[in-house]
Amino acid sequence: MTYEADGGRYERQPYNRSGRSGLRLPAVSLGLWHNFGDNRPIENSRAILRRAFDLGVTHFDLANNYGVPYGSAERNFGRIFHEDFTKYRDELVISTKAGYDMWPGPYGEWGSRKYLLASLDQSLTRMGLDYVDIFYSHRPDPDTPLEETMGALDRAVRSGKALYAGISNYSAEQTAQAARIMRELGTPLLIHQPSYSMINRWIEGGLLDVLEEAGMGCIVFSPLAQGLLTDRYLNGVPADSRAATSRFLNESQIDVELARDLDEIARGRGQTLAQMALSWTLRDPRVTSVLIGASSVKQLEDNVACVDGPAFTEDELDAIDKITSRAK
Repeated sequence: MTYEADGGRYERQPYNRSGRSGLRLPAVSLGLWHNFGDNRPIENSRAILRRAFDLGVTHFDLANNYGVPYGSAERNFGRIFHEDFTKYRDELVISTKAGYDMWPGPYGEWGSRKYLLASLDQSLTRMGLDYVDIFYSHRPDPDTPLEETMGALDRAVRSGKALYAGISNYSAEQTAQAARIMRELGTPLLIHQPSYSMINRWIEGGLLDVLEEAGMGCIVFSPLAQGLLTDRYLNGVPADSRAATSRFLNESQIDVELARDLDEIARGRGQTLAQMALSWTLRDPRVTSVLIGASSVKQLEDNVACVDGPAFTEDELDAIDKITSRAK
């Protein structure tokens, strides 16, 4: 069946300006890290992407090595895009990244000009796109001059293969240096993508201040701490959960008591724990958008509904701080 987007899609959530740029992103963006590779049914991926756009999610975030095997998330996204979303291209923000392991040999990871620009070409080929809206350096390279990495991002934008440049996983100091270099090159950095959640607050130690000063936006990933901040673990560790089956999380990280205490606050707000955790990351106006993953349409709908939650009271924020200070 031919896909036609919901006519009310732009009434479903707010759109926030990314720093001092002209680009606005949806408060909730969709990340394609875990659930869009060849190990997942493509029709499920299609249903999630369609429903996301219908709910006003205009930003789809990828990376070169997302999916099983590497590159499959981009390839599957490209197939769905060309079958369903081609006529909506100018309504979409599509991003990808390079920085982690992608192919064998000395030119298949980190931050060299050769790797970043070759990876961008490969990503565009996999997705069948002429350009991406945002191209990121996925992580800082300790052995490559920052000027070279930023020069590659500048080249990506000037070539027309990316509209904006971003960085991910950079420290506050590295971000300040990168922003200065890019300003001097004439291609200001648009956005930073760091990890952030109620139990992972490292960006509050200076990065948010740097981003505000540099005029950069902030889009946070892992806001649910790989599922720790959901109802998944309120009664222990299920055998089929990520903590039991994934290399990204293990059972020693699960704090059932902490999750239950936070869940009590969420229920008092009329939200699920996941919805509250997502709303919490957006409480700071310097956070432009929060990235969610979704393995089903229902999970997507539940999480996007975080934008309908009430504003936090000072008492709620204080209570959350007390609980999360116990985090492992």
